[in-house]
Parts: sequence; structure tokens; C-alpha cells
Amino acid sequence: MDEPAALRVENIAKRFGALTALHDVTLRVNRGEVLGLLGDNGAGKSTLIKIICGFHRPDAGRVLVDGTEVALRSVDHARSLGIDTVYQDLALVNELSVYHNMFLNRERRIGPLLNNRLMRRLAAQHLHDMGVDIPDVTVEAAKLSGGQRQAIAVARSVYSDARILLLDEPLAAMGAKEATIILDLVSDLKQRGDVAVVIIAHNYAQALQVCDRVNILQHGRITFDRPTAETSVVELTELMVAEYRGRRGAGPAGRSAGPAGRSAGPDPSDET
Repeated sequence: MDEPAALRVENIAKRFGALTALHDVTLRVNRGEVLGLLGDNGAGKSTLIKIICGFHRPDAGRVLVDGTEVALRSVDHARSLGIDTVYQDLALVNELSVYHNMFLNRERRIGPLLNNRLMRRLAAQHLHDMGVDIPDVTVEAAKLSGGQRQAIAVARSVYSDARILLLDEPLAAMGAKEATIILDLVSDLKQRGDVAVVIIAHNYAQALQVCDRVNILQHGRITFDRPTAETSVVELTELMVAEYRGRRGAGPAGRSAGPAGRSAGPDPSDET
């Protein structure tokens, strides 16, 4: 019998008033697999991520973790099931040290006092084990590069026993050197085989480099699901360009309409 997917969403729909953001979306990712979620701005990617992490509740469909259906009540509930999200704005506290950020809201204590010595040692060991090069864990997060900061956020999620990791644009606005830090970290997680990763990306070359499969989300629907070995940057670009040209040529009437009659689109906070 095949092992169930680490994460599976089936027939997910989400509406915001008369606006339908997601239509009948089905997606799966296995343990040890990296799934790339691609799509233009406003396609519904962030809405889907917010449903999976417990921030939004779907209007239809279901979410399964390790084959068991769950009704996610909140972000904390999702985290208790091993689902964690790293957003492009990181959620690190600039004024805190690396090791304090690693244990943010999970501080180790001796009675009422912080056990800084233990947290320094554990943070340094965990970052080393994950291949994240931070020579001094006492330095403030604000003094690190974007790639290092993103790596700390990912490492923090893994350290907190995340088994399903959602990365929302982790490579946004990064140079090649910084992006390599994150790509290498995701590759290492894949080789470990115990974490399922969904990564939202706009750079197709980087997605193909690190992902096992790619899905394309367009107007709230999954329109493409293929192993990365069976597609290319050229094909992905052509699909997106064709969609853009078709939408521009058709005008407002060419947008797919949701059940309420309004064009499909994102929720008001969905910028990806």
C-alpha cells in the first residue's frame, strides 16, 4: 500500500464576498518532495498557502495531513500538526540575536530566567547541522544578509519539528549568491526525506533547479502539474505568456467567472 501524501488538499474553493479566489483546487506533496507553486501575481497562491497554514478556512474542499482529514482552526493548530510557513518578510525580529530569533516564543528557561547559554549552544548546533553558515549566533538579525535571514527562518521552522514547510517567495529580491544559500538548504531538506516542502516561486529556472514537481495556479485553478524533469523554462514561460495574451485579447469578459458571477481573482491581501 502506498504511503499517503504528507499534504493533500482536495477540491478547495475560497470566496471573499462575490469574488472567487480559488476554484476546485487539488494539490499534493509527499514527504521528501519539493513542490513548486508557480503563477502570476493575483493567481491565488498566497490564498492557498493561507488555507494550508490555517489562516483562512476554505468554503469547500478538504485538507489531509498524512492521509487524515483535518479541519484547521488556526495557524497554531496547523503548527501543532507540523505545518509551518516562512513568509518573504521573514517574521524575524531585527533587534534580537540569531539565537533569540531561533527560539522566539519557544524560549528555554531556568525557572523565570532565560537559559541563554543553552539556547546559544542549541542554535549554533542546529544551524551547523543544517549547513547554515552563521559564525556568531549572538549577532543581531538586522546585521545579516537577506539569504542568511531567510535561512534562519527556515531552520527555525525545521527545528520546531515542521514536517510540512510552506515557503512564500523565499528568493524574492535576492541576488544569486543569497539565493544559492536557500536553494542549497531546500536541497538538503529534500535529501533528509522527512519534510515536505511547497515553495512559491516566480523564477522558473530556480524552481526547476530545486523542485521535484511544479504546479501552475492561474485564476484560482491548478492548470499544470508535471515533474520538473518533464518540463522546461521555455515551456513554463510560454504557458504564462499565452495566458497573459489570452487575457489581454479577451478583455474583462475573458476572465473565468466564479459561481457568483464575478471574475476569479485573489483575496484582497493576496499579492502573489
